[in-house]
Amino acid sequence: MSSTRVLHVGLGPIGVAILKQVAARPGLKIVGGVDIDPAKAGRDLGDIAGTNRRLGLRVYDNTAKALKACKPDIVVLCTSSSLKKVMPEIETILKSRTAIVSTTEELSYPGYTHIRQARQIDALAKKAKVAVLGTGVNPGFVMDALPIALTAVCERVDRVLVDRVQDARMRRLPFQQKIGAGLTTEQFQKNVEGDGGVRHVGLTESIAMIADSLGWTLDRITDDIQPKLATVTISSEFLAVDPGYVCGIVQDGVGYRKGKPAIRLHFEAYLGAPESYDSIKIEGSPSLSVNIPGGIQGDVATASIVVNSIPKVLGSSPGLHAMSNVALPSFFPGSARS
Repeated sequence: MSSTRVLHVGLGPIGVAILKQVAARPGLKIVGGVDIDPAKAGRDLGDIAGTNRRLGLRVYDNTAKALKACKPDIVVLCTSSSLKKVMPEIETILKSRTAIVSTTEELSYPGYTHIRQARQIDALAKKAKVAVLGTGVNPGFVMDALPIALTAVCERVDRVLVDRVQDARMRRLPFQQKIGAGLTTEQFQKNVEGDGGVRHVGLTESIAMIADSLGWTLDRITDDIQPKLATVTISSEFLAVDPGYVCGIVQDGVGYRKGKPAIRLHFEAYLGAPESYDSIKIEGSPSLSVNIPGGIQGDVATASIVVNSIPKVLGSSPGLHAMSNVALPSFFPGSARS
């Protein structure tokens, strides 16, 4: 079996975490990296990844050039949560007839919120005869794919309830910034109402994915965002938050069916949360309740599910896919190199 050639586009904390896992998996071969950060472009990829050795692979500042020079089998795309922002990159990659697995949250299930882009990506992927998948720990697993899988043993499902609570002190700085840690309440609200990037992206996509998997037609989906305020000074490795300032986010997504809440996704991430956990409840026959003490560590899990999905993406039919319709991923130990 020949090695799968992997090009990494986006070398932030998650992109680098994926890069390190790919480097350790037999059968996966890193062929290059792309990042628009001038501090990274032109450097050896091994230096960016923090490995003890140079990889002899340069970091490009342009995806088109990297695709032409590296000729990958698949691109790992980790640049933005926004589908609108990554569309030019997706188009460039698909024109080179290369498969994509991405951490772009809005790509996880874009058919509800970004219908035009979803159709365009699907058409381009089919023309290129490759598959495209958006995934991650959330969206992509804990608040959608996992509860969908649990309903497989039910003869009836009435409601799906998911709670995800995280102590954000354990997460990377960009995540802490994304949940508004350190902002005033006024700054938090301004960022939420504008395009400041303060929010968890993906609740609407996860709700739509669950509903479609269960054959439900929803009346509407709501997404309510509130700040979590610090009552004492709370510090992480990266920042400190004084009392009265925002230390995180509380967000609720609800999908209504026949006038009643049928899917509720509750998300809390803040510095100093006393307990981290993931909880899934399926109300129906039989009713199910699953609790994961400590929760699923988001950064490690996101990197892992992307790497473990690579063989599933390459084995999927051409087009745009979601975690609800690709072959179930599992840990992929790699394969012997030829």
